[in-house]
Amino acid sequence: MVTDQQVRRLMSYLRQSRPLAVAAAKSGMDEKTARKYRRIGKLPSETSRPRSWRTRPDPFAEVWAEVETQLRAQPGLQAKTLFADLQRRYPGRFGDGQLRTLQRRLKAWRALCGPHKEVFFPQIHTPGVLCQSDFTCMNALDITLAGQPFDHLLYHFVLTYSNWETGQVCFSESFESLSAGLQQALWMLGGVPQVHQTDQMTAALHPLQSRDVFTDRYQALLRHYGLEGRTTQVARPNENGDIEQRHHRFKQALDQALMLRGSRDFSSREAYQSYLCQLFVQLNAPRQSLLSQEQAQLRPLPAQRVEAYKRLQVKVGPYT
Repeated sequence: MVTDQQVRRLMSYLRQSRPLAVAAAKSGMDEKTARKYRRIGKLPSETSRPRSWRTRPDPFAEVWAEVETQLRAQPGLQAKTLFADLQRRYPGRFGDGQLRTLQRRLKAWRALCGPHKEVFFPQIHTPGVLCQSDFTCMNALDITLAGQPFDHLLYHFVLTYSNWETGQVCFSESFESLSAGLQQALWMLGGVPQVHQTDQMTAALHPLQSRDVFTDRYQALLRHYGLEGRTTQVARPNENGDIEQRHHRFKQALDQALMLRGSRDFSSREAYQSYLCQLFVQLNAPRQSLLSQEQAQLRPLPAQRVEAYKRLQVKVGPYT
């Protein structure tokens, strides 16, 4: 088969006034073929037409009705499963080399007749507009402090345009952890984006009221920084897709870094948090160009932070 590259080479030699026989030989094709491409003046890829006919009989034509019945009953069936079933029910009729033919038929059937797929629209992110945050469990990484298992969570924050991220160790999905983590991220950035988005976390939403009503403390935190609060719909984690993906990527990067370190043990919580901060710096290094675009759009920080702890009124008796 003659390729586009051969024809381009042929045309180049012909433009140099080389004889057709010489140009064909140097291009690796027959002189008759060279004459054809000189006449039509097109590349092979420009003259080929998609084939709309079969070159051999369909080996599954007689059993396809059975296969389609199985697919309509169980759309999740794979081609390998169906092919193995056909080989059991029709011994010697289907050879192993025909599996690919069945896979192509299944692909075409699912495109035309299969169940509808959920449609996702791409998100368009704008510098300095949206940040997302969430908690993620870190126990699967088997971190230890002074040889003792260290069960903990990570408050994780990300700017969706640049993917700049940071986080800090915490122990519950409480408002105090949310407030401390969010404020730390904003002060590290040196500015405030327009919108802060979370999932349906109880640290921000009333658990017993409508699932879009923020708690008083969270509303006060948002007002202090001039943030617009936003939440995802129930059971729609894809709406918080950036932070969900960063959970996975960060844990993967941390796991790899710990393998290189040769130990998952740290002397103290502070040493472990410092190690996480260094890893965030490494991950954020390639994002500086996009981050600078974000920082140019951030609004100024307030004069001071909000208290990230809860004040309790405790009565003290003579025996307390």
